[in-house]
Parts: sequence; structure tokens; C-alpha cells
Amino acid sequence: MTQRSKTPGTYDPRQYSRLVVDGVKQTPSRAMLRAVGFQDADFTKPQIGIASTWANLTPCNMHIGELAQRAVAGADAAGGKAVLFNTITVSDGISMGSPGMRYSLVSREVIADSIETVVGAEGFDGLVAIGGCDKNIPGCAMAIARLNRPAIFVYGGTIRPGLARRDIVSVFEAVGGHANKTVSDQQLLEVERTAIPGPGSCGGMYTANSMASAIEALGLSLPNSSAQEAVSQNKQDDCHRAGEAVVKLVKAGITPRHILTRKAFENAITVVIALGGSTNAVLHLLAIAHEAQVKLTLDDFTRIGKRVPVLADVRPSGKYLMSELIAIGGIQPLMKRLLAQGLLHGECLTVTGKTVAENLSAVRDYPAGQEIVQPFDKPIKKDSHLVVLYGNLAPEGAVAKLTGKEGLQFSGTAKVYDGEEAATAAILAGKVGAGDVVVIRQEGPVGGPGMREMLSPTGAIMGRGLGDKVALITDGRFSGGSHGFVVGHIAPEAAQGGAIGLLKTGDLITIDARKRSIDVQLSAAELKRRQKAWKPRRPYTKRGVLAKYARSVSSASKGAITE
Repeated sequence: MTQRSKTPGTYDPRQYSRLVVDGVKQTPSRAMLRAVGFQDADFTKPQIGIASTWANLTPCNMHIGELAQRAVAGADAAGGKAVLFNTITVSDGISMGSPGMRYSLVSREVIADSIETVVGAEGFDGLVAIGGCDKNIPGCAMAIARLNRPAIFVYGGTIRPGLARRDIVSVFEAVGGHANKTVSDQQLLEVERTAIPGPGSCGGMYTANSMASAIEALGLSLPNSSAQEAVSQNKQDDCHRAGEAVVKLVKAGITPRHILTRKAFENAITVVIALGGSTNAVLHLLAIAHEAQVKLTLDDFTRIGKRVPVLADVRPSGKYLMSELIAIGGIQPLMKRLLAQGLLHGECLTVTGKTVAENLSAVRDYPAGQEIVQPFDKPIKKDSHLVVLYGNLAPEGAVAKLTGKEGLQFSGTAKVYDGEEAATAAILAGKVGAGDVVVIRQEGPVGGPGMREMLSPTGAIMGRGLGDKVALITDGRFSGGSHGFVVGHIAPEAAQGGAIGLLKTGDLITIDARKRSIDVQLSAAELKRRQKAWKPRRPYTKRGVLAKYARSVSSASKGAITE
């Protein structure tokens, strides 16, 4: 493993922990640590923080306590002294469609801040962070980038399919089918009872699997960490190896910013596009890049997306589940194909101490006859499904997720709703029909606050059979499980005077993915007149974490970061 310190051979693997435990002055610190299990020899070892996101409140994280213990064992076996600590998680799937969803994106910041706080306070020399749900994955990566101490991210793994290959999105869409009278009460109950069979993150190429894949492509995870089932020996072994590997990183002086280069982020964007990944990947990669002090913008997704095709036929818009992709080899063969096509930067360093190209050199291609990952000459879409749009409705940008199955252009009349609940109720009640553009506003980072995901309304649209007949735009965001003609992250948001806040029901809206545009057919003079009459809404709350978040959060176009 290559030495990465400024002067080879001089990197101190205990540069942080020795400030806490060495010398007479730190005798009280050692006394405290003896009570939690430290022995004499442990004070001479690099200390490795193991950040666990275990919680018994969601399938995504319910097994991570056991995985964290495997990482502890790996770090100890490699000559480190592991110290286990916990941070929070919240469940998007449980809070979706409710006021609690406002806390989802906020939790990303809380997780990053809490990991930084513990690692900084305790003087850990290295870090393994284990995440399993949508926001603790980027939250862990943001902390890793910010701290810049030797670190590895471990993905908790995907859930196994439910009965009849069901998953959580099957449930949301069954609710829409129930409203459309195509799903009976008994059928809906059966879907509810059988869709989620046990531990692991949501089973399609939704946000958790998208972000795990992106972080592996960044080089922050060991190869294949993103493509293992939560309940598997492979995932147990992955955690043990991560504990061992981080001790090697500490001894070699390889830190995250040796890995998190601009080219590494380009690799992550490329892999997310090829997999047909979540729009949330845009938001989170911008935020991680900010913490790594790498300049990344929305326009980088457009630039890269012009040459990278969508190759994986995975849910939500495709056929296959993450478990089925794992069965044919995961994302490593895909990365090898992308590298051979000149679409990945093979020279980028990874947490193995080797480059991307070196890690992929022995990887076998997918088995003959598989249909999950398409060849380059028969892509699902010849360029990116993540389309950044600009126009008078989104001068700072918006992000659409369009595979082409929904069409690439939509014009229709606006049906405007302030908040997700009103829109979902209208869709379920049959008040939205073909040709409508559903506008959901006051859901941005500030206005929500917290930029809620719109899986309930998009699931209702799909369940009512309107997926190819209706568009939906919002200053909020989408679950990775959302599909259809959807545009989110509209900036500036309504709460900050953005044009989406000036719309009225009946306005004509045109979205064109080929021109990368989103516009309302109103003159500049009319928009200016409406702007003068606009008044901000009262804040959702003036107290607590949501109020603090609303006061400090940036635009979605910059990753909804807090500083």
C-alpha cells in the first residue's frame, strides 16, 4: 500500500489518539478508557471509531449492530483498537407522506455532524462508518470527507425480495391501485404483509442502492460492498475486511481526500447514470463534494450524461431488483465494462490502496444470457436519465428522472398544490387527469422545510394508471422509487420567491428533456407582476431542528448543504 504522507515514512498512525491518551497529563483519559475495556497495550494502538447506524425502527438498519461488531473484530485483528459508537437514522419509508418526512434530509446533516463530533472529540485515528438507509449513507460519506482521516464506508446491504418480487414501491403503488379500484382491500393487505420480508435497504435501484453504488465508485468502499444482501455471509465478511483495511489505511497515511478527487466524483456520476439511479444522487454527491472541497455542479451531471448510457434494467422504471443484479455479479462487471469504454478514470485511488483499474483487473464479466445489464449497442437509454433542466421556472436548475419510457417532452396545464398532502388527496380522489401538470410547492429545503420526497403522490399517479399521462413538478424531491414524468429540485424554491411559487392553476407548462428546458408560458412582464404581489408564507415552525435547518440550508442546486 502506497505511503501518502507528505514525507514518506513519517506518517504518524496515532497522530490523533496520542493527544488523548499519551503522557502524564492524559492519565484521567486513560482511567476513563480502562472502564470501557482498554488494556495497557491498547493505548499504543491506532484507535478506530466504528460508527454504527443501528436502530430497530427500520428494516434498513435493524441488522447493522451485528455488522458493526464484525468491523470491530476486523480492526482489532489488524492491530487497531476499535471503539464502537452509534448515530441516528430515520426511516423514509415509514415517514413518507407524513409531516415526519420533513426530518429525512435534515437527518443527513445530523448524522454527518454527529460522526464528526464523536471522532473529533475522542481523537480516533481512523473510521469505519456503516450505513443502510437513504440519508445515513451520504451522511456518513459527508463526515468522512469533512474529517479527512483514514476511513471506509460499509453499506448495510439490500433487502431480499418479498413475495411475488414485491418491495416497498409495490406497496405505494398498490395504494394508488386501491383508489383506482383495481386493487381490493384484501389484495392491499396481502401486499402490505408480504412486501418487506426482513432486514436491508429498499430493493430496487432506489436511493440507498444508488448511493451505495456511487460511494463504491468513488473509492470509499471495498469492492462489492454495494452489491451484497443485508442478510448474507458476504456482508458479514465485508464488514470484517473493512475493519482490517482501515488499519492499513491509517498506517499508510491514505486519507479520504487522496481518494475523493474530481475524477472520482466523475466516476460516481457515471456509475449512477449507467445504473439508472436516483435523482437524490445528484443532491448527495454535490453535498459530499462540498465536504471534500471538490468543485462539482449540476452542469457536470449534464456534461457526463451526454456520453454515458443507461444500461441497467432495474426498478423503479425497469424490471429487476438489486438482489437479481447481485446474483449476476453486482456493479463490478459494469464498472469494468465502463472502464473498457473509456468512461471511468481507472487511475483513481481507492480504499484498497489500489486504483480503480487495479481493483477491476481480475473481475469477470456478467454471465452470458443475462438481461439485467444491457450491452452498449443496445442501451436502455443512449444518454443519461438524470436531466438537468433550466428555464423561467428553474433559473438555478431542476432535476428530472426520465428514462425515455415516459416520453421526453410534456406540455400541460398546471394544477397547483401547496404541499404534498393536498396533491396526494387530489390524485387519489380522481381530480387529476390526463394532460395535467401536478405542481407541488412549498416543499423545498427552506419551505418544507426539509425537502420531502414525493413517493406518495407519484405512487398514487402510477397506481391510477396515469404514469404516462401526467407530469409532476416540485421544489421538493423524489424517492428513488418514484418514476414517471417527474421533475424535482426546482430552484429557486417557492419559499424563496422562485417562479414555482408564482404559478396558478391553468398556467401552461412545457418540459422538454431534449432542450433541457422547463418553462411556464407567461411573459416576463406577467411573472414580474406576480413577483411583486408575492408574499412569503409563515415558516412551518420557528423552533427546534427544523427551524434551524431552514435558516441555514442552501439551495437544492448546491446540494442542500448547511454551513
